[in-house]
Amino acid sequence: MRKHVKMIVAALLITVGLQTGCKSAQDVARVKDKTMDSSQFVNITDVVPDAMLEIRYHSTYNFVGARIDGYEEPTALLTRQAADSLRAVSLDLKRHGYVLKIYDAYRPQRAVDHFMRWSQDLGDTITKAYFYPRLTKKEVFDGEYVATKSGHSRGSTVDLTIVDMKTGKEVDMGGTFDWFGIESHPDYGGGNPETLDFQQTDPNLTSVQFYNRMVLRTAMLRHGFKPLDNEWWHFTLKDEPFPDTYFNFPVKRLSF
Repeated sequence: MRKHVKMIVAALLITVGLQTGCKSAQDVARVKDKTMDSSQFVNITDVVPDAMLEIRYHSTYNFVGARIDGYEEPTALLTRQAADSLRAVSLDLKRHGYVLKIYDAYRPQRAVDHFMRWSQDLGDTITKAYFYPRLTKKEVFDGEYVATKSGHSRGSTVDLTIVDMKTGKEVDMGGTFDWFGIESHPDYGGGNPETLDFQQTDPNLTSVQFYNRMVLRTAMLRHGFKPLDNEWWHFTLKDEPFPDTYFNFPVKRLSF
């Protein structure tokens, strides 16, 4: 009987190997590693063809000052559900003369790990003047501008802005992507994102800039996304399909 059971197990292992193309136990483990499974993701530009991409983490123009681990191509990926909702946002805003510009979407865990290594190198402050001039690296993490686990790695979070179709230029949001400071908070400067009221309390943000932020925010919330308290550009699908999975496959264009 024991010999018979061993034969059945061996046959099953051979079958798994044939079906998956695996040649070793390590290959089988990789197939079973759901964090490396991109099958439920799509290229944003396949779903939202007019979305503009400026993938900062594939360049050196970001708060680390280097290309980030895992960004193999300057493209943007999302879960199918998040991309479909983003398409609805795009169609909504296009009627008002805007298109979307994407800075970041799905972010592999290996990229987040890269951020963590950067945070521990206290001597590396080459980008401080451009992204976090009034904060220490510790305060960047304490303020939750960067975290050890990111919603981006779950695949349904996107960082974006809007572009005026008439001018071809980004709409003035009164601040730039990945600026770590209170100026990036949606309610900064006297604005109330819930009521859309604005009573200016800081000369660095005008009513026009606040309302521009609200144009993006309102459209995103209308189509199923939720905002973040400290970044006007950051939104996550409310009903994200993988709330507990932090994916780690690289960012590169998906082939189907």
